[in-house]
Amino acid sequence: MFGFWSKKREKLPDSSMAAVVSGDMIPIEETKDAVFSQKMLGDGIAILPKSEWIVAPCDGTVSMVYPTLHALGIINEDGLEILIHIGIDTVALNGEGFQCYVRQGQKVKTGDKLMRFDKKVMEKKKADLTTMMIFPGCRFDLDLVKRGSAEGGKTIVATYKKTMDEERKGIGQ
Repeated sequence: MFGFWSKKREKLPDSSMAAVVSGDMIPIEETKDAVFSQKMLGDGIAILPKSEWIVAPCDGTVSMVYPTLHALGIINEDGLEILIHIGIDTVALNGEGFQCYVRQGQKVKTGDKLMRFDKKVMEKKKADLTTMMIFPGCRFDLDLVKRGSAEGGKTIVATYKKTMDEERKGIGQ
């Protein structure tokens, strides 16, 4: 009615991604899992979370939610895919301690709540909660921020430019 219940969102600059969780960023090469540190799934960043909330890094569509709730994918409006992987070896928890607030095919806006993990459950299970933002099969030129403090849904951690091939595909559309 008077806007008391609506949440004002700041629009990110075009071709940018916000952090998926609040915390301290580290280069993906420093993660404790070779799949991520050797970029087998693609380049990206890692965040040591200080919050339990995983949020949308951009406007887009949820492309998949892994059945064990430790990972999900988003495709933004330019076709850039972002894989969000919560923790290392958290697949073994089989969904315990995770809550998902989205479904495949759902449209999301930057900062929307996607998932939550229960810190108490994760501490009890001794889970490494390093959270990765990976850009699998990226066809864009990425510029990643790899260190510093990040606020989920607000701090820009990646920008991208379309490659010449991507720009040519857009001609005539």
